[in-house]
Amino acid sequence: MTRGDLQTAFDVLVIGGGNAGLSAAIVAAEGGRRVCILEGAPRFYRGGNSRHTRNLRGMHDAPTPVLTDAYPEEEYYQDLLRVTKGKTTEKLARIAIRGSQDSVPWLEARGVRFQKALSGTLHLGRTNAFYLGGGKALVNALYRHAERLGVVVHYEAPVESVHLDGDTCRGVTVRFAGSLATLGARDFTAQSVVFAAGGFQANIPWLKESWGAAADNFIIRGTPYNRGAVLKQLLDQGVAQVADPQACHAVAIDGRAPQYDGGIATRVDCVSLGVVVNERAERFYDEGEDFWPKRYAIWGRLVAAQPNQIGHVLIDHKAIGLFMPTIFPPERADSIEALAGKIGLDPQRLTKTVADYNAAVRDGRFDHTELDDCHTEGLAPPKTHWARRLDTPPYYAYTLKPGITFTYLGVAIDECARVLMADGRPSANMFAAGEIMAGNVLGEGYLAGIGMTIGGVFGRIAGEGAAAHAANAA
Repeated sequence: MTRGDLQTAFDVLVIGGGNAGLSAAIVAAEGGRRVCILEGAPRFYRGGNSRHTRNLRGMHDAPTPVLTDAYPEEEYYQDLLRVTKGKTTEKLARIAIRGSQDSVPWLEARGVRFQKALSGTLHLGRTNAFYLGGGKALVNALYRHAERLGVVVHYEAPVESVHLDGDTCRGVTVRFAGSLATLGARDFTAQSVVFAAGGFQANIPWLKESWGAAADNFIIRGTPYNRGAVLKQLLDQGVAQVADPQACHAVAIDGRAPQYDGGIATRVDCVSLGVVVNERAERFYDEGEDFWPKRYAIWGRLVAAQPNQIGHVLIDHKAIGLFMPTIFPPERADSIEALAGKIGLDPQRLTKTVADYNAAVRDGRFDHTELDDCHTEGLAPPKTHWARRLDTPPYYAYTLKPGITFTYLGVAIDECARVLMADGRPSANMFAAGEIMAGNVLGEGYLAGIGMTIGGVFGRIAGEGAAAHAANAA
């Protein structure tokens, strides 16, 4: 490719090539528009965080080939209210929920395959549809479909500048990188622009503006390419902002995980089966508050609030086989005291913490597939469900650090996925989908699989709106 043969004028520009951007591009192209995706990552790393995902959360009123029983709208919405503590925009949340009914068949019609419903302790067979082959397979299928439709895709094409004229985007400047760096900076224009460029979780200096020095100890679970350059330019040029800068999807992950791109493999899923302590060997939260898919994404923030942003989860031999295997093996010892030495904790303090916990456990009928009656009494913080004594050696421990998946600070949108300006007016030609607008629905907390639902549903809405505006403007 040379400077001379690089097409830069389109009907619809899509900034970001993950699930949300691909969905928007496909819908716009199916609507007869000339579409270009600008993806900042190299081809191998295309797709942003979508390539690390496994599933989407879908509403359904009856069993489907990939989901069991039913998961009606109101239950879905109440689940969302609980995890967000009410910090959601109901109108937009219900649009995402209702739109999720069509997500599986829409994706299947475009080459994405799903596996049969899960069973076991993740409790997701009724609520979440899993991609066969995971997120990378999803991304590859959607790219194949987009390219068959004639969508132009540029990789290593990070947006350097967004050019706004009031409430209208006149175009963007791309400074090609990597193998395409010789192309330099190029201006792209379109009648409509869909922003789907993700959050700023890979931008540690920006995270430090709200988190302080603690952010130096954060691990980024997903792509290193989501640095928030596009988001920052939009907010600096008069686009309305949603969500708190600290709000994010943050998971407690194995402290040995790589700084970037560890993905789902680095998550530790045995928290509800054991006890979690900090560097002082003290418990600091209810490990059995609710089912793991409704609570796993609060543990990153909880660990981030501990000294040196470190936690440790302890289990005994009874828990082995009840959670997803981890990529790194745990530390193991035949006594709590010996285990403390292996993870750098005071042996006497940890032994006392475990003894106090064991003494507070009230026996019940343990059932990790239900909110059972195994709990503690007289212990602060309590353990509400799945409380069993740590009394069966060998004992195991994982050291935890905060793993940031994506940030919620983003741009405000309306029900048509139109970007809102600071005065509340919708933009004339800007739309948004995915992580860059997820804070409209997720003001706090997380519900397993809902990120992909938000991206897919609002991606399709944004693509439809962008195509319609481009057709009318032509």
